[in-house]
Amino acid sequence: MRTLLLTLCLLALALALPLAAAERVISLAPSLSEIMLDLDAADLLVGVLEGDERPAALAHLPTVGRYGQLEFEHLLQLAPDLILIAPGSVPPAQQAQLQRFGIDLLIVEPQRLEQLGEAFVRIGERVGRAEQGQRLAAEFRAELDTLRQRYRREQPLTVFYQVWHQPLYTIGGEQLIGDALQVCGARNLFDDLAQPAPQVSVEAVLARDPDVILGGSNAELTAWQAWPQLHAVRQEQVWAVPDKGLERPSRQMLGAIEQLCERMAGAR
Repeated sequence: MRTLLLTLCLLALALALPLAAAERVISLAPSLSEIMLDLDAADLLVGVLEGDERPAALAHLPTVGRYGQLEFEHLLQLAPDLILIAPGSVPPAQQAQLQRFGIDLLIVEPQRLEQLGEAFVRIGERVGRAEQGQRLAAEFRAELDTLRQRYRREQPLTVFYQVWHQPLYTIGGEQLIGDALQVCGARNLFDDLAQPAPQVSVEAVLARDPDVILGGSNAELTAWQAWPQLHAVRQEQVWAVPDKGLERPSRQMLGAIEQLCERMAGAR
């Protein structure tokens, strides 16, 4: 009984102690790599995914596979003590395998801009940059509040955000991009749908008649000209997203949101 009590006490003590700061980090998303740069922790990165859009400061880093498929041999050779994961970057089976190897995983899945600020804090704490994480989060929230005040509208614009055109996909509710639209005085046309990226019909868009239509490129948006009854088409408010960084959740998203707000500021 004494042995059992001693074991339980030691376990409780271990759980109460803060985790040691990670010293060798692998990032499995461009946004997470950018956050590491913002935290002044790029020196801790030892690997990234192949094909990542990465700043020149990280160009030298080796790759550990591609999106959805890790190369475990390369990854283990880098001896990471922390892996930063974005949703979808690693299948659940491979996540379980990494955990069996005893590697600490931090899954970062912000669905609201407030949660993105919290992610800066969480990552900062895990890599020994707690102060930088707190400061980054505070600056991020303050700048968001400034944008909200600057672009506030009494009557929010309704915006159809086109993720893909054939077939037609958009964003559902509780999505980071939808939150960004709100900062700009707008509302996601399909914020009542639970799926993160629901497929919708042209008829559904026609029925809801958005004020603005946004998409990845002008080429993907040309088909909407066949529907002149749409308010967005009549008012020539069918636009390509001005900065694709809107889909990359890191501090740089502030600049992308500001460009979006500026683009929509004159919308009717």
